[in-house]
Amino acid sequence: MIIVYIPCKDKEEAAKISRVLLENKLVACTNFFPVNSMYWWEGKVQDDNEFVVIAKTKEENYEKVKCMVEEVHSYDTPCIMSWKVDNINKGYKDWMESVLK
Repeated sequence: MIIVYIPCKDKEEAAKISRVLLENKLVACTNFFPVNSMYWWEGKVQDDNEFVVIAKTKEENYEKVKCMVEEVHSYDTPCIMSWKVDNINKGYKDWMESVLK
């Protein structure tokens, strides 16, 4: 299993991306929450409020998730990164696997 991290411009975009991924059975679950982000963009340090989507899925779904997010995301260069989850409780893992068949 992996976690995919996707910052978005606002709550509406985070919900839209979550729904698209869920409806296409690319992820089993998402969470999204507000964050403050600072980053370099066009030669300046930016300080923005964003919403981050945390999506849970199978490792083999990453490329499809990435492509789908790139299609619907409003940013020119969205951040779409993942990390592998080695430790997950059996009940949750079984549920995820049943959802992502």
